Amino acid sequence: MDNQFNFIKPYLRGWIIIVAAMIGAYMLASKYLSYVTPMYESTAKLRLADLNEGVPNSNLYKDLDVFANTQKINAEIELIKSHAIIKKALMKVPFETTIFRQGKLKSTELFSDAPLHIFKIKIEDQFLNKPFQLMVRDTSAATLIDPEGTSHEIKLGDTIQIAGSSFLISVNRDLMVSKPNTKIVDHYTFEFVSEESQLSEILKNLDVTAVDKDVPVIRISYKSAHPEKAALFPNALAQAYIEDYIQTKFGAADVTSNFLNDRINEISGKLAGTESAILNYRESEDITNIRQETETDLRQISQLKIQQTNLKMSLEAIRELDQYMEKGKNNFLDLAPNFEAFTDLLSTEMIKKIKQLQSEKKDLLLVYTPKDEKVIAIDHKINDISSYLKESISNTRKNLESKYSNLMYDIEEAEKVFITVPEKERMMTILNREFEIYQQSYNFLNQKKIEAEIAKAAKVAFHRIITPADISKIPVSPNRTIIKGVAVILGMLGAMMLIFIVHSMKARVNDISTVESNSMIPVIATVPKFKKDEVKVNFFLTATTQWQVKELLQPHGIICFTGFNQKHAVSFISSEIIRTLQNQGRKILVVRLVDDNHCDDFWRLENPDGQTSELMLNRSKMMYNTTEEIQNLVKNQSANFDQTIILNSNFGEAYTLAQMAIAQLNVVCIDTRLTPAKKITEVDLLTSEYKLPNVNFVLNRAGYNPGFNSEIFRTFRKLIVFFTMKLKK
Repeated sequence: MDNQFNFIKPYLRGWIIIVAAMIGAYMLASKYLSYVTPMYESTAKLRLADLNEGVPNSNLYKDLDVFANTQKINAEIELIKSHAIIKKALMKVPFETTIFRQGKLKSTELFSDAPLHIFKIKIEDQFLNKPFQLMVRDTSAATLIDPEGTSHEIKLGDTIQIAGSSFLISVNRDLMVSKPNTKIVDHYTFEFVSEESQLSEILKNLDVTAVDKDVPVIRISYKSAHPEKAALFPNALAQAYIEDYIQTKFGAADVTSNFLNDRINEISGKLAGTESAILNYRESEDITNIRQETETDLRQISQLKIQQTNLKMSLEAIRELDQYMEKGKNNFLDLAPNFEAFTDLLSTEMIKKIKQLQSEKKDLLLVYTPKDEKVIAIDHKINDISSYLKESISNTRKNLESKYSNLMYDIEEAEKVFITVPEKERMMTILNREFEIYQQSYNFLNQKKIEAEIAKAAKVAFHRIITPADISKIPVSPNRTIIKGVAVILGMLGAMMLIFIVHSMKARVNDISTVESNSMIPVIATVPKFKKDEVKVNFFLTATTQWQVKELLQPHGIICFTGFNQKHAVSFISSEIIRTLQNQGRKILVVRLVDDNHCDDFWRLENPDGQTSELMLNRSKMMYNTTEEIQNLVKNQSANFDQTIILNSNFGEAYTLAQMAIAQLNVVCIDTRLTPAKKITEVDLLTSEYKLPNVNFVLNRAGYNPGFNSEIFRTFRKLIVFFTMKLKK
């Protein structure tokens, strides 16, 4: 479980670095915030006119589009951010001159709280957007340095003339009265800002957004280093937008009214001309009312046609009767039954008379012959009446034909009236349609003229400021809490990164898990950092006992202590093992490699009869002997002792592997604070390549995690020792 959190140990060791970095970052952030210029932000809310409600929904605005430019909120936002509206807003705010109180490290912008008033009269382009230095000595005298570096002694309240430019600097008396403790003697910097620079600065700090896409409310926000300027401009911009809205509305209404007047006069003339054309056409065509006249003529023709039909029926009957009688004129008496067509009284009497004479003739023929005078007389009477009747029928037929012909003529003459009716109706329709068009246009234009005059007279806006911008007391940037918090976090992360980099670059054997993860060689002992001698003695006694139980220590055996540096625990661990074996009464031979140019032989044995003897191997002479000779020397000498301890040279030297090859137990000493982790793999490779016997690791200062203060103290102590030795030399 402990191995899972080994990565935390370097950071625990360097906690003081992390804390110091966090404190340092916090102090740097605080120092930065003391010099940075704070920015204040104020917001005004503007409600747009809703074209679906209220007065803007009237026909005037729909038809003429006088009040509303667009229903899209985004279009209104772009209009507010346009140069045209911003320029109108700039005319309401005194942004053309900026003044700063100059400090040693920081400049503070002044506005209405400036103890000086600077009025621009005429400024040449060469002085625009360039700083003037002003050193006020008292309430009346000051020194002015123009952008070209020329110094001028001036009096406050007088007009200043410099290279064609003129401006006035005076004391802000109102501020001095309201705040008598205001400091006026100071160093100031001021600039005359061009319109382009003002627009650029405003667009950079201006933010116009919609509260919601479905709500016609616009939020106007502005940032400035001075809180009063931040509150002043949003209100001025909203007011300029409303005034431009009213001005646009008034201009549109005025143009519309003039246009309507011209159109009304034009339409009025055309309407009068149409009325005259209708009157002239009625008089020329003798038209009173075409519809009524047509109905009267149609009614008259209908009556004539009815008469014509009746007369035609009678005429047809007379013609048939006349033809019938003409066919049977020789036996008229047989035709008597067909005389029913005559219904007048005279014809009826004549037919009755003929019937009576026929009856009398029949009676006479019973007595007399047909040639009798009486019969002949009756025949003459019948013939006379028949002739009269025929003549009557013929005259009646002729009379009816004459009437029928006259009636046909009257109908034809009556129908001639309708020949010109379609043309008259067409012309009257055209003239009336033209009249109606001009009349409707005239009425519509007069109605719109009244509405346009009302709109022209009513200089009101349906937009309104629902929330004016207030002076902010808390700056929006920099956010001190966030900056300090981020600085502390960055300091902590920077320190941790530094610790990580240093730890990665050193890459020491920090714990036993590093050894186990990089090598298959076992670790037979993990030596902690000892604070007391009693603990140290007990630990090495226990370790020696464990080695004996594991049969790592053979009788008359050879133990070889090797390392990458004698300071990497080789001297410490070997000396403690020797001391422990001495305490057990064992006879020990210690093999050392020394440099002795005065010795003729390559080895010598010191204190041969004592409990601990030392076999000194001369490096300078060993080169003349073979490895087998050296190994045999050590083996022969070790037979006379209980244990032989070889204090081997470091890895990489000439006789290191030879000494390890003759040992029954090879102890590779490594230190958690000094030995690089990559050396562990090298031991593995050497063991495998040269088949070194019974190689084991001993880890010194296992679990030792010194604090940063301890490291500093140790480094400081080493430096003292180093410089002391230098001074002694």
